[in-house]
Amino acid sequence: MLTVLIFLPVLGAVIVALIDRSRDPLLRWIGLGASLSSFVASLLTFALFVPGESRMQFVERAAWVPSLGISYQLGIDGISLPLVMLTTVMMPLALLSSWSSVTERVKEFTISLLLLEAGLLGTFLSVDLVLFYVFWEAVLIPMYFVIGLWGGPRRTYAAIKFILYTMAGSALMLVAIIALYLQGGAQLGIRTFDLLRLREVAVPMPLEAWLFGAFALAFAIKVPVWPLHTWLPDAHVEAPTAGSVILAAVLLKMGTYGFLRFLLPLFPQATVQFAPVLSVLAIVGIIYGGIVSWAQRDVKRLVAMSSVSHLGFVTLGAFALTVEGLQGSLLQMVNHGISTGGLFLLVGILYDRTHSRLLDDYGGVAALMPRFAAVALIIVLSSMALPGTNGFIGELLILVGTFRRVPAYAAAAIGGVVLSAIYLLWMYQRVMQGPVRVKAPAAMVEVTRRELVTLVPLIILIFTIGLYPNFLLSRSEASVRALLRHVSVRTAVQSPMPPQKFAARIPPGPRHPTHQSRR
Repeated sequence: MLTVLIFLPVLGAVIVALIDRSRDPLLRWIGLGASLSSFVASLLTFALFVPGESRMQFVERAAWVPSLGISYQLGIDGISLPLVMLTTVMMPLALLSSWSSVTERVKEFTISLLLLEAGLLGTFLSVDLVLFYVFWEAVLIPMYFVIGLWGGPRRTYAAIKFILYTMAGSALMLVAIIALYLQGGAQLGIRTFDLLRLREVAVPMPLEAWLFGAFALAFAIKVPVWPLHTWLPDAHVEAPTAGSVILAAVLLKMGTYGFLRFLLPLFPQATVQFAPVLSVLAIVGIIYGGIVSWAQRDVKRLVAMSSVSHLGFVTLGAFALTVEGLQGSLLQMVNHGISTGGLFLLVGILYDRTHSRLLDDYGGVAALMPRFAAVALIIVLSSMALPGTNGFIGELLILVGTFRRVPAYAAAAIGGVVLSAIYLLWMYQRVMQGPVRVKAPAAMVEVTRRELVTLVPLIILIFTIGLYPNFLLSRSEASVRALLRHVSVRTAVQSPMPPQKFAARIPPGPRHPTHQSRR
């Protein structure tokens, strides 16, 4: 099932490649159909997924390079399931958003997005480290072309900067993978890149700290964690709308997913040791991203810088090392993808009409496009974590989990919540309210049916997750608790001082009903 999920977009890309490039409508429909078929497959996976189990489900394993212990191994658990669903939801919407904005090289553009989807799904589903690395690097190629061929005036600079930053971190991660492989061979007596086997390897310090640093750098660049964020605004501003949507909604989550999937289970002692450093960097990113967003006059750059702030919350929750923190971090990955992806769709709709992203060129849009203004208000309130929307429960869990560990961190992160309300409401007021200042009011036609189709699913998800988040939390809780137990046990074994304080942060699972009745 997981192989089908990954390679359905590849099949669609192959079909698109065989069709004459002059048939643009057919190329678009085939690309959309391939991405929708992958979405249907993910819905089936979601429906058959068994909540309450921490093990990998739907596992597929086949020898790839047996002499080196490399295997084609896929699996899905409560940590990867939400990100797989996010990927398959956002890709059809991204393809729809490019329906009228991308008019050149439609064939190549559609192929690039479908291959990008396959790479992202492979990254979230790989259990073998070499297979993970192959998909991790494969994502860079189509994204490079999406920015470099269909981007803005400085697209070449942005594309090169994007790939240089990400490949620099990836090279160090590859060295760390090889070192972990050799260390595992010495301890386990077998050659393997299997994550489930390698997480039982006790890497001695300070080697574990160096390997942790190599993995953490690759993931931190991808998030991006401050101060490794400078590639992000350029990539977002120059990318086409579809590229910005996928970059913000899914691509950045590869880094935060890496924190949970690889750093915590493979390097538990180093994780506990360096968690305060990464938490402080996350808090700096939260505050810095909020302040810089407030100072922007380009609405697309404002949304791009807001990602630095919002993903700082995700990083903070990941290294809180509490159930609430990790649950909130995972949920907020999905929430950020929905809300920020929606903001980029809104910016793209405005740009298609005015060909301007400057705040000074807008004003009074609500009087000209009332339906658009109503949808935009919902997405803005979601991004600023208004209660009842998806962003609220994610940030609440992160702050609660962080407060249980270091109350001062949670208190400092509250500043980011205030700043997000300031710059998002300020942006909405400048664009939507006041007298009409748009240079060409006749061009500000109401949102089309196709544009509504791209926005309505996000509105539904905003309120569904905001009012009933348990359909995601119930599927991730068992995996999160198992991960924290693993970190606690491994840290106690490797450290001369058992971390009772850390273990105390992992509350027991829900009581059996008979226990509650007796109580």
